[in-house]
Amino acid sequence: MPAMPSEPGIPAAPVGAPLAFTMGDAAGIGPELIARLFAEGLPHPAVVYGDEGALRRACAALGLADLRVRPLDAPGAGTAGGEIGVLNRWEPLPDGLPWGKEDPRAGRGAYEYLCHAIDDALAGCVRALVTAPLHKGALHAGGIDFPGHTEILARRTGTADYAMMLANDELRVLLVTIHIALADVPAALSPEAELRAIRLAQRACRQAGIARPRIAVAGLNPHAGEGGAFGDEEARHIAPAIAAARAEGLDATGPWPGDTVFMRARKGEFDIVVAQYHDQGLIPVKYLGLDEGVNVTVGLPFVRTSVDHGTAFDIAGRGLADPASLRAAVRMALKMTGS
Repeated sequence: MPAMPSEPGIPAAPVGAPLAFTMGDAAGIGPELIARLFAEGLPHPAVVYGDEGALRRACAALGLADLRVRPLDAPGAGTAGGEIGVLNRWEPLPDGLPWGKEDPRAGRGAYEYLCHAIDDALAGCVRALVTAPLHKGALHAGGIDFPGHTEILARRTGTADYAMMLANDELRVLLVTIHIALADVPAALSPEAELRAIRLAQRACRQAGIARPRIAVAGLNPHAGEGGAFGDEEARHIAPAIAAARAEGLDATGPWPGDTVFMRARKGEFDIVVAQYHDQGLIPVKYLGLDEGVNVTVGLPFVRTSVDHGTAFDIAGRGLADPASLRAAVRMALKMTGS
């Protein structure tokens, strides 16, 4: 399978292979979103790792009687519309699985679909992963002790240096820390963690086609510490990492106050912002709208994009879910793999 050229540290993509969708939690909106995209027609062939019955039920709920759901034994070439090719190496889910309710069977299924898609991505059978949302409570109820997609992806691929990036047409944000308590963030910071995040931000921008990324690093404390008046994490951890990154030739600056750096990036002064913790980085992106936001796991040996919203149990099965974020995730996966 031909691969596009890649620079060191950026994975080559098997561009002729199908995209891999993972269905996520069957009780949520993932099956509906996927069915809508296949009904619209996709810009590249794809295969769905999920449950055949759940996707048929989603098609029925959306009135997509002409959209065929076909079981597969291997990814193959995928389809770009007209039918959904489904690959399920896990047990079928029960037909009566209720919409919008936490269920351990749906949680375990979402985990299995993801793991099988990861394995095929590592084997070069798929071009990139595009993931629909899973539900953390259902995941845990199903016996899977991970806080989310990012950590599962890192563990199964053996990736030590990884980060979560959220992006839309106006802003890119990469996180130093991800799913940890706010009280634990200061202890998780170090010059090494900061430099790793800056390097990953460089990598993410290069994959997006930015030749010379301008990387802004947000401070942890108000006013980026105000010279130590409000904390010393900026002086002890963040500034040394920025200096080290600049010594490597990266265009990294900061630490900048968190209350203005995202606005500056949105206006075009920076290509990406490295944020110190989950809500510092995600609130600005999500405030601009969930419709076009995309979650990217940076550092993996393949490209993975995802919606930037959850399972939306409150509207699951009602035909109200908007596929805009999943559609944006498809566009970004193709862009990051050379199309």
